Amino acid sequence: MKYYIIAGEASGDLHGSNLIKALKKEDKNAEIRCWGGDLMQQAGAELAKHYKEMAFMGFLEVIKNIPAIFKNIAFCKEDIQNFGPDAIIFIDFSGFNLRIAKWAKKKGYKTNYYISPQIWASREGRIKKIKRDIDHMYVILPFEKDFYEKKHGYPVHFVGHPLFDAMANTSLIDEATFREENGLDKEKPIIALLPGSRKQEVQKMLDIMLSVTKDFPDYQFVIAGAPSLSDDFYSPFLKKGQVGFVSNRTYSLLKHSYAALVTSGTATLETALFEIPQVVCYKGNWISYQIAKRIITLDYISLVNLIMDKEVVKELIQNELTSKNIKIELSKIVEGSARERILEDYKSLKKKLGGKGASQLAAQLIVKNA
Repeated sequence: MKYYIIAGEASGDLHGSNLIKALKKEDKNAEIRCWGGDLMQQAGAELAKHYKEMAFMGFLEVIKNIPAIFKNIAFCKEDIQNFGPDAIIFIDFSGFNLRIAKWAKKKGYKTNYYISPQIWASREGRIKKIKRDIDHMYVILPFEKDFYEKKHGYPVHFVGHPLFDAMANTSLIDEATFREENGLDKEKPIIALLPGSRKQEVQKMLDIMLSVTKDFPDYQFVIAGAPSLSDDFYSPFLKKGQVGFVSNRTYSLLKHSYAALVTSGTATLETALFEIPQVVCYKGNWISYQIAKRIITLDYISLVNLIMDKEVVKELIQNELTSKNIKIELSKIVEGSARERILEDYKSLKKKLGGKGASQLAAQLIVKNA
């Protein structure tokens, strides 16, 4: 059968690549075309559009790029028709994907959504579009099943979280080799800096994260370079202090870290699954943040706290994200009492999420439902 997959950012590319591998196991004759990235292409899909061409973040950034977005939508529809898939699979990226889903449903294509839009966080009214346009929804967070089925009467499949698969499928370098290859101190404990994957957020986050390096002389800070950004992009930040840099090796970095400063997003959950105590950091464009604050109804922004429904890790958001506060909270997890409590909560988090197999289960259901 033919499958058309649409992912619009780095995390979608990661999970899409493991889904592609699983689809090829379930369907030996699978032909797959995608919007995604290098990982999905390497997994065996034909790449129609790279997510780097679509990484617009925040309300203002989206508005400024409306012409490019509409051009992409038109191209996507035409490309789907030319390919003629038996099933379309949407991965997160809801602003774009729900528009394509509306058109695809009317055209009679089978529509599958893997990794639900976060309508439980904002704009819950989108459930009407999902009910109308999505044939099958595969959710990855335990509370999403109750949200859809009990609150909205829309049946979904809980398949578990694909990060377990991503971690299992990634080869990690041993610590001595990792430190040597990346020019790191052989003994100082590592504090990982995960500033995000989009230019706008990385530029905002790294300056504030790096402002505390001098306060922790017994540790070394290491930036995790995102695959969506060139190494040259990070060069100005590396001149601002004693800081290391690792390109496209985030999992190995987390594996060998002692603590982390993490921009809110999937990375907060990845850090937790590697059992690294963290401080969650977020600061957006002022106007975008003011708009978001009025439509997002959650008590927390990190996936770790959302899944556990309590404050497991400290969140420093917008005006709270200062050098002083980062220093205070980071001290608590490298030298203070918060460290052991966080590690205990991480164990409970893992139990809630289940184990490996999300990609394979999702693939089995997609093939069955196609």
